[in-house]
Amino acid sequence: MSIEVLNESGLDFDVRRLSRLARFVMDQMRVHPQAELCIKAVDEDTIAELNGQWMEKEGPTDVLAFPMDELRPGKVNEEPEEGVLGDLVLAPAVAERQGEEAGHGREAEIDLLTVHGILHLLGYDHAEPEEHAVMFGLQGELLEKWRASAEPA
Repeated sequence: MSIEVLNESGLDFDVRRLSRLARFVMDQMRVHPQAELCIKAVDEDTIAELNGQWMEKEGPTDVLAFPMDELRPGKVNEEPEEGVLGDLVLAPAVAERQGEEAGHGREAEIDLLTVHGILHLLGYDHAEPEEHAVMFGLQGELLEKWRASAEPA
């Protein structure tokens, strides 16, 4: 798997840990071992600009997902499709505020947003109540497994 993590946010965080989390999620979702993912951390102005340009929404958001080859989770006993999963754009400053509000801090919020974004790249959505239940259930399950298996930083 090729996972590139770029930090252009101006804030310091553990990019290696983020890469390990992304690999963990992609493995759990049976994404092809040669799939490519780019995660870019940016400042609030940059994500606000992208949010306006691509989502037609005003202001900064926490994460944006840009799927490339429309890869889907692999199935047991089936060869997963090879290709480029896509790009995630994260805003650590927004994650920091949200993490404080949620009471779990920036790192846990960045973890949540990374898992959330990868699920979007894999075709999950939460516009409808049924989709929301599936996506957020899976997100919680993946985060729980990650926390249980994560190596110390």
